[in-house]
Amino acid sequence: MADYEPHREDEDPAPSKSEMKRRMHALQAIGETLVNLSERELARIPLEDDALREAVLEARAIRSNSARKRHLQLIGKLMRRVDAEPIRRALDALHESRQRDASAFHQLEELRDRVLTGDDAGVEAVMRRWPEADRQQLRQLARQGKREAEQGKPPAAGRRLFRYLKELRENYGEGD
Repeated sequence: MADYEPHREDEDPAPSKSEMKRRMHALQAIGETLVNLSERELARIPLEDDALREAVLEARAIRSNSARKRHLQLIGKLMRRVDAEPIRRALDALHESRQRDASAFHQLEELRDRVLTGDDAGVEAVMRRWPEADRQQLRQLARQGKREAEQGKPPAAGRRLFRYLKELRENYGEGD
């Protein structure tokens, strides 16, 4: 009993085996997320470790499920060598950016649908948001869209209107 030293309060105990396993699975999940990013998105992630970057790029080419699973485990192992926090923050920022883009897309769809209803309320909503918009073009696209819907034609005017609204947002910002 002389070799036994009781645990002191000021020391951090080593993480349990289960905790270590959870951390490894979390790192592997981050690695899988990296593999599924586009080239442009991956370029925005701070990957300083060349071996990790190479492993992520190699994993994209693997089609066999079992080989892909093994490669993701390798990526998880490589992730243990790097500080994952900057990568995690960059992925969170990317996710928030995607959510903002999706929200803006849905807002434009709703605005387009309001304009296509044919009443002036939709056109006025666009004009309040972007005073620079061409009222005549909006009304013309609304009339064409209504006519296409009545005739059962594809919504070409609706697509043109959406592109115009998107162009307004890109050129003049979100508006009011």
